[in-house]
Amino acid sequence: MKLKDSIRYIKGVGPAKEELFNKVEIKTVEDLINYFPRDYEDRTIIKKLFEVVDGEKVSFEAEIQGSVSTFVTRNKLRIIKANAFDDTAKITMTWFNADYVRTILKPGKKYVFYGTIERNMNGLSITNPIFEDPDAHKKTGKILPIYPLTKGLTQNMIRDAITNVFDNLSEEILDVIPESIRLSENLADIKYALEYIHFPIDTNSYIEARKRLAFEELLTLQLGLMQIKKAETVNVCGINFEIKEETKEFINNLPFKLTNAQNKVVKDILNDMNKDKPMRRLLQGDVGSGKTIVSLIAILNAVKNGYQAALMAPTSILADQHLETFNAFLKDENIRVALLTSSLTAKEKRTLKEKIELGLIDVVIGTHAVLEDDVRFYNLGLVVTDEQHRFGVKQRGKLTEKGNNPDTLVMTATPIPRTLALILYGDLDISIIDELPPNRKKIDTFLVDETMEERINNFIEKEIGEGRQAYVVCPLIEEMEDASDNAKLKNVLEAEKNYKKRFPNMNIEILHGKMKPALKDDIMYRFKNKEIDILISTTVIEVGVNVPNATLMIVENAERFGLAALHQLRGRVGRGEAKSYCILKCFSKGKQTLERMKIMTQSDNGFKIAEKDLELRGPGEFLGVRQHGMPEFKIANVFADTELLERTTVVAKQIIDSKENYEQLLDKSLEKFCEVVL
Repeated sequence: MKLKDSIRYIKGVGPAKEELFNKVEIKTVEDLINYFPRDYEDRTIIKKLFEVVDGEKVSFEAEIQGSVSTFVTRNKLRIIKANAFDDTAKITMTWFNADYVRTILKPGKKYVFYGTIERNMNGLSITNPIFEDPDAHKKTGKILPIYPLTKGLTQNMIRDAITNVFDNLSEEILDVIPESIRLSENLADIKYALEYIHFPIDTNSYIEARKRLAFEELLTLQLGLMQIKKAETVNVCGINFEIKEETKEFINNLPFKLTNAQNKVVKDILNDMNKDKPMRRLLQGDVGSGKTIVSLIAILNAVKNGYQAALMAPTSILADQHLETFNAFLKDENIRVALLTSSLTAKEKRTLKEKIELGLIDVVIGTHAVLEDDVRFYNLGLVVTDEQHRFGVKQRGKLTEKGNNPDTLVMTATPIPRTLALILYGDLDISIIDELPPNRKKIDTFLVDETMEERINNFIEKEIGEGRQAYVVCPLIEEMEDASDNAKLKNVLEAEKNYKKRFPNMNIEILHGKMKPALKDDIMYRFKNKEIDILISTTVIEVGVNVPNATLMIVENAERFGLAALHQLRGRVGRGEAKSYCILKCFSKGKQTLERMKIMTQSDNGFKIAEKDLELRGPGEFLGVRQHGMPEFKIANVFADTELLERTTVVAKQIIDSKENYEQLLDKSLEKFCEVVL
């Protein structure tokens, strides 16, 4: 049997079961051995019956007492019962429609049983336990892997297939990590790792196997990112931007003083621009930390050097907001700024594109429209993307291709923990604005339940009566029953009816992702212009919109949102002079859920909240796997494996800088990078 052979050639699989394996993306022998368990059942520890607690899943050895009996119910359900004893306690065992049990179990003989034990007033009992002879060690006495399944595919099918592969594999499994690295990092070889990740004999063998596989997974990804970064910068001449005196004067003449964090980031960016290698930098900053003014300084410096700059935003309203800001700050700088969005007429677009190509526009601010093939620049020197997680890696690349190796600045207001940033943006240098301007007002955050409904409505009435505005955010657009716990989730359409009934004299509108872009923009402009009192929305308003008059953010079913998303929503208020509030309506009574929600009332630090969110929900749920190009790791975990991630970063740099031949490892890493990121 060879690694590239079809799964059907494994003993016990065949054409009949091949389709079941294909459903979980197992098509070859290699796919199968890389289909790792999601959990394990430790059946190695044999307990005495008097030790077990109610609900414990456990192995025990006991002797059958008396005969094994069968009862048939009215609906012809066959119930098999037997009693057993292990010198410390008696247990009653029950099986359903399992006649084979009567032919196997013999009175007076000992067996090892495994299952979940119930302890109540009538003593100990167990339903449908697994059992075998004490010396068999096929179903008990070992650690068994638990795999993700699909309908028709069983644990035993996968276990038996993997066992047959290890018994009949006729070729060596290629170990892409060289022996020198395995020895220096104290890693097991690949054969050991694969065998013991599926069938560990003890805790130590599992730890060693997992460490090796997680290390390889993180290392190949890091190497892929670094190779891409190296390819983009090595032997590539960037633009050597001079740090202009006009730029320094602009900073000194700002109507406010930059924070220490902003000053440090500005220095990093200008120093990068001053090098002859293209800048590739990520700028992270919490809501309201002042990223826009930092990007404006970089853009100003590029223009003063005689180059054009482009800033791409995910929505028209955010692009328009940037235009207002740029026009206000650059009014005395003789810099020509233009807005390019899909809302322009064909004639307006054509005229603007001609001006951009002729170099008559210095700064282009736009949406995805900037990416269109017929948008050509005269001499594009700097590319800025705002809210990078809304754009893919390919989109960022498409914009940079419109210039001759322009510098790139990527901005996000979504705080990303360092461990996650190393993976999502490993091809970029990272700068963080980790302090807020001194005038930024604290937003009071409250966690409430359904008993506070009328009190909240009265508070809404008070705020809007004083000329303020409110957001109401729901997890759904329309009614839907949540299958996981049958909880009724609030939806935008239902909330609109309820709020209009409760506040008949207020202007109430809804906003959600299924609306056409032009309609969404119109609603947001009207809200910004104070024509709407209450805006009921999904999370489409979480990014960037600046409405200083909005002082109230109400989140329905707050328990259904990640902490990072809640922090972003909270950042939509507190942007003006008036006191602002965030009210989280939580309808879950679960202890863990309430503890998670309380973090929002205790902290306004986006990075701390993001770290906690990653810890509690894992990397797969943090911000949404598919949307952000987050790799779906088979075994590594970016929170649990922080030390391993940092170590692989060091090793990856050593490999990239080394003159040794790591061809196989580098090839695999590029393949992995393209698979999970591009």
